[in-house]
Amino acid sequence: MELRYFEISEFDSKDLKGSGTNMNPEFLQMIDQARAVAGIPFKINSGFRTVARNQMLPGAKSNSSHLKGMAADIACTDSVSRLKIITAALSVGFTRIGIAKTFIHIDNDDTKPAACWVY
Repeated sequence: MELRYFEISEFDSKDLKGSGTNMNPEFLQMIDQARAVAGIPFKINSGFRTVARNQMLPGAKSNSSHLKGMAADIACTDSVSRLKIITAALSVGFTRIGIAKTFIHIDNDDTKPAACWVY
């Protein structure tokens, strides 16, 4: 699969080089499209996660969509970029968005209800 704006390694779990290949292909196409719409770079803080990595993170859920390769956290610290990322994510079909002070979580996990939340 070819992505315009990302290298698959950007989605690697911090503890397992090459694990970005576990990302869901539909998710990758959607985030690539969202990046095009937003018109700003997306720095991926977290993409795929191993169970071990997920357990190390405070507040991470045992059913995290990161474990399925269906989620990413995008670095973001200003309101203008935050609006661009969220607007773009919604426009390409993401239905689950979490907003934190330093990142935006997006996922397309269809086993979970559509939602928007704050951390």
